[in-house]
Amino acid sequence: MPPKFGTSGLRGLVTELTSDLVGAYTRAFLTACPTGNAVHVGWDLRASSPDIAASVIDAITTAGHTAIIDGPLPTPALALASLSAGNSAVMITGSHIPADRNGLKFYTPHGEITKADEEAILAQFGTDISTTTTGTQQHAGDSAIAAYRARYTSGFGPQALSGLRIGIYQHSSVARDIMVQVVNDLGGTAIALAHSDVFIPVDTEAVDPDTRAQLADWCKSHQLDALISTDGDADRPMVTDATGQIVPGDVLGALTAQMLGATTICTPVSSNTMIAQMPAFETLHLTRIGSPFVIAAMEDVLQTDPTARVVGYEANGGFLLGFDAQGPAGPLAPLMTRDCLLPMLAPFSMVVASGQTLADLVAALPARFTASDRLTGIPTEASNPFLEQISQDADARAAFFADMDDEQMVDLTDGLRVTFAGGDVVHLRPSGNAPEFRCYAEASSAARAQGLLDRYLTQLKATF
Repeated sequence: MPPKFGTSGLRGLVTELTSDLVGAYTRAFLTACPTGNAVHVGWDLRASSPDIAASVIDAITTAGHTAIIDGPLPTPALALASLSAGNSAVMITGSHIPADRNGLKFYTPHGEITKADEEAILAQFGTDISTTTTGTQQHAGDSAIAAYRARYTSGFGPQALSGLRIGIYQHSSVARDIMVQVVNDLGGTAIALAHSDVFIPVDTEAVDPDTRAQLADWCKSHQLDALISTDGDADRPMVTDATGQIVPGDVLGALTAQMLGATTICTPVSSNTMIAQMPAFETLHLTRIGSPFVIAAMEDVLQTDPTARVVGYEANGGFLLGFDAQGPAGPLAPLMTRDCLLPMLAPFSMVVASGQTLADLVAALPARFTASDRLTGIPTEASNPFLEQISQDADARAAFFADMDDEQMVDLTDGLRVTFAGGDVVHLRPSGNAPEFRCYAEASSAARAQGLLDRYLTQLKATF
């Protein structure tokens, strides 16, 4: 499968992300989208990322633009730096997918590109840029990382995490050292764990049983109050409570929105429906899966009401802030791109302020529980016909879900999401980033949600 735009950015096999192709996509971005006065460039810790970054930088300068080189850093840190300067950016990352793949994320001076921007880039792909000047390169050093840390040290204050022992599963996350620094900056005690020199693809929505067992063991052996990690480019958080139980990303999103005083939520249709039962949230906008769709919904809200207290988040935990919020110690300016730190720090600050545990905070939320995972190596050529059949054919759908209660609602916003009498939900969709097929389940208990997930993953394996 050639590189293509998925739910967030361009993705493809490293072998197909040649210098010529990367250069062509970069030039198409420069032609199709506003870029400001310069283009910031950052990358994750995959072995292939520095070489791809070099191709991006070369394309920027040969097109007559200035490339500001920020180096390895989290995607939200790069976005913060470029947006604050009124510039554009390109992040080289494959996020959570395996190391044999990589990709590009593009930002205009207004934020992450939209689906309309993607179409404009594709329309310009392959065209040449005529220029008589050569651009320059500027090395930014650690200024973007320093600004990203300062955002949270000033917003939360030096005592926000006081008394908490927090494990940091470092692996190959580009934020592995930043997480340690920020936890210590905010008064917590950071315990660094499992630094890896080899890239490890961590998917915060699909954590395997061995990793879950390791997280629980670390929590017990190091007497942790919580444990945190991220995916490769650090725009998705992973958080556990003191037992090593993972707190789903859409639960972190609800807690964070609650702490910030948000009243409007934009989130994909796959997110936990508990938010519909939380009176603090006056308006909900459900979208297709992918940050461009969440951002588009947030922008629509702000266009109608620029003072709206709107936030966005995804089931993977990436959180987007759309208004000038107040942290425990200071302001938090809007950041319209997925971030990992805010949905970690906000619940922890609530723990310290309330004297409760993270598990206590989660238990106080409406009792809706989710589970998700995916099958790998499933090309869309196999998954799309299957999904189309059971989406359009009620008899085929009934046969696939033969053991479930009667169908109550079918939602085709993104894939197939079926709500059954009694409240169980099963949601099936192909990944937009890789040859994978995802399954989501929701129920009134964690055990029921996990049981539904296990049942339908097994059934899907037999289907494919």
